Amino acid sequence: MTPANKHSLLEDIQGMTLGVFLCALGLTVLTSVGLITGQTAGIAVITAYLTGWSFGPVFFVINLPFYALAWRRLGRAFTIKSLLSVTALSVMTDLIPRGMTFATLNPALGAVTFGAVTGLGLLALFRHNGSLGGLGVAALLVQDTTRFKAGYVQLAVDAVIFAAAFLLFPATIVMWSLLGAVVLNLIITFNHRRDRYIAT
Repeated sequence: MTPANKHSLLEDIQGMTLGVFLCALGLTVLTSVGLITGQTAGIAVITAYLTGWSFGPVFFVINLPFYALAWRRLGRAFTIKSLLSVTALSVMTDLIPRGMTFATLNPALGAVTFGAVTGLGLLALFRHNGSLGGLGVAALLVQDTTRFKAGYVQLAVDAVIFAAAFLLFPATIVMWSLLGAVVLNLIITFNHRRDRYIAT
């Protein structure tokens, strides 16, 4: 961004807070209907389902190895913002279900809602030079160095995760989950341009 368009600290705080909240809300919808997702969050969701552990702490721990990569290749500001976002998401995903439950939620609607809401949340984070860490960091790095869109990178990784999920969960769960992942990644693919939106 040009200096005249640089995000202020307050703009970064509100943008990232909104982004984290939307992602946490999307994950709440996802887990309410027993679906899964891709990327680091998907690994954490699957681990939480299989072990009974809470999603938040699992997600936080899985992200730890990626911060060194983010620091070296994407900068200190990006890494710090990502660490703060991951920490906030880990807390929010435990708090939101205490105040929001769904008596009825169709899996298809849940999948689309998750994809749309989480996709918007990630866009907000990306446009304020943050992320939810993990494999998203690697996807952004690939896009910045090769121009291969981050959304396509994430779709490829998701394909591997969902292939493994077919061995662990009923096929209907995986198929509805795949719908949500496709919606999420298409939103990022069509709307995310780091050469157009770069906050420093």
